[in-house]
Amino acid sequence: MAHRIITQVLLIGTRAVGRAFVEAYRQHTASTAYTAAAAAGRVGSSQTSDSITRKSNGLTLDEACKILNVPPPKQGEANMEEVMERFKRLFDANEPKTGGSFYLQSKILRARERIEQQVREDKEKVEREKELEEGWKPKVYKDR
Repeated sequence: MAHRIITQVLLIGTRAVGRAFVEAYRQHTASTAYTAAAAAGRVGSSQTSDSITRKSNGLTLDEACKILNVPPPKQGEANMEEVMERFKRLFDANEPKTGGSFYLQSKILRARERIEQQVREDKEKVEREKELEEGWKPKVYKDR
């Protein structure tokens, strides 16, 4: 009876350690591939941001612009009126109650959100760079 329990404990422990080694190996290979791509200059900030965005909502900036048929934002500037106009028209045209597609409606919504996210990130980046150029000047209040 005791030998059976000891055998089971050993097997379960070995299986857990084996899975941990396999996962560590996968992470190592992924890290190595990313480092090699970064050294080769293939991983830029826009590619990294697009890959992160693809994981979060499934769209890159290019895909979002193609869905809404708008030009990509540049330096934090985009014609958001045009984006919203196209969004509303396409979103209403794909209303499931009138025979539209919920899937397409979802893609259109995600495309608008992706463009808004990019504009927001670009504006924050421009503001940070502007603040770095000017230097940080805290407001000082003197007691009278």
